[in-house]
Amino acid sequence: MNRKMNKNMKLPKSIKETQDGLAKKKFSAVQLVDEYLTRIEKYDGKINSFLTVSDELAYKQAKNVDKKIEDMGLKAFEEYPLLGVVVAHKDLFLVKGIRTTAGSKVLEDFIPTYSATIVKRLENAGAITIGKTNCDAWAHGASGENSDFGATTNPWNTEYVPGGSSSGSAAAVAAQFSLMTTGTDTGGSIRQPANFCGVVGFKPTYGAVPRYGVIAMASSLDSVGHFGQTVEDVEKMFEITKGEDKKDSTVINVKSKSPKTKLKIGIPKEYFIDGIDPEVKKSVEEATEIFKKQGVELVSVSLPHTKYAISVYYILQPAEVSSNLGRYDGIRYGKDRTSMGAEAKRRIMLGTYMLSAGYYDAYYLKAQKVRSKIIEDFDEVFKQVDAIIAPVSPTPAFKLGEKTEDPLQMYLADILTAAANIAGIPGLAIPSGSTRKGLPLGFQLMGARFSEDVLFKLGRLYQKSINWDPKGAF
Repeated sequence: MNRKMNKNMKLPKSIKETQDGLAKKKFSAVQLVDEYLTRIEKYDGKINSFLTVSDELAYKQAKNVDKKIEDMGLKAFEEYPLLGVVVAHKDLFLVKGIRTTAGSKVLEDFIPTYSATIVKRLENAGAITIGKTNCDAWAHGASGENSDFGATTNPWNTEYVPGGSSSGSAAAVAAQFSLMTTGTDTGGSIRQPANFCGVVGFKPTYGAVPRYGVIAMASSLDSVGHFGQTVEDVEKMFEITKGEDKKDSTVINVKSKSPKTKLKIGIPKEYFIDGIDPEVKKSVEEATEIFKKQGVELVSVSLPHTKYAISVYYILQPAEVSSNLGRYDGIRYGKDRTSMGAEAKRRIMLGTYMLSAGYYDAYYLKAQKVRSKIIEDFDEVFKQVDAIIAPVSPTPAFKLGEKTEDPLQMYLADILTAAANIAGIPGLAIPSGSTRKGLPLGFQLMGARFSEDVLFKLGRLYQKSINWDPKGAF
């Protein structure tokens, strides 16, 4: 279908703008969907952020949104807090009747018969599902280049990677193909692509949001979270998706707390080591100064076991991957294992080796012990401060193909994000500017378990202080 863009219509930059526009009849939900689909059709050929566009479902849901507004007026927005908000899902999230591939040829033709809890909660809140976004196959990757359906590119410069594994989700928000998207973060797979694409990315506490209906990668590390243009929007999405669903036994209900008036941010010396790109370091330092001007106290802290985090991660994660991918045997559903890509095979072999007799104690058990030390480090620091600030990645986005021939270099892209997953703590990636080449820069805030409200308060404070005005990549 050849659609034409409506030159008189500006896509909203937030949930509030979306709902204000719908309430004031500036546009209908159907017109909104039409505009997003037009952008996808026109621009996504170069970016490859979508694997499946669910236009029929989106139009059906949009018509229901318009009817609710017509029948209920402004009360519709009270009853359905995400009414009319367009959302896309990482292709690990099951959406009933919509193809779900996990970025792998193994599941190329898989159509789920039910939706993930998070998908249902967003749709029940009035959100419109526009499609499924590209990702590194099985979420194995830090660049978006491991998808069996082709790499995603960075909307700000298509010669660069968008980050991974939630590559399409970050790129889709940056390119204004969808207002919000979902993602998973096992070692940085929300925060790093958010950072590379200049959008907000949020990884909740492990056990805050149900993972039922989300294809597993490494079950003790996986968190499901959100992308948006503003901290406020991501917070609203989290409020709707969090809490028990009786299907994910790791999830508990935690009541929101009001953060203290006077907050302290820790600056961990281990996150500002040699090798950090000067522009990345300067950007984080500038963000700390903005917090200081807003009355936030800055404290130097130490997380001594941080240097072991990436080693621990690449023992625990492949071990759990080798177990989780065992179900994809080509017998029950999907294609057989010959369809597995090189990275999946690499992680299965590494994980199986780590768990084998004679090596379990030397690697897996030792890694679990070091994991406990990393958790203790964070527990001690959060007795002194309310959050810590750090770079998300040692560098800005790198060029496509730059690290594909060296898996170890690619694995090191997670060096500043993996510790949060090992400890199960929340992390919030916030954009803060751009490099001389025009690539996005940003920083991350991390907090104690279930301290999401603290991170959101600090994130809102920062964006308000700089008068954050989201701009699409084109």
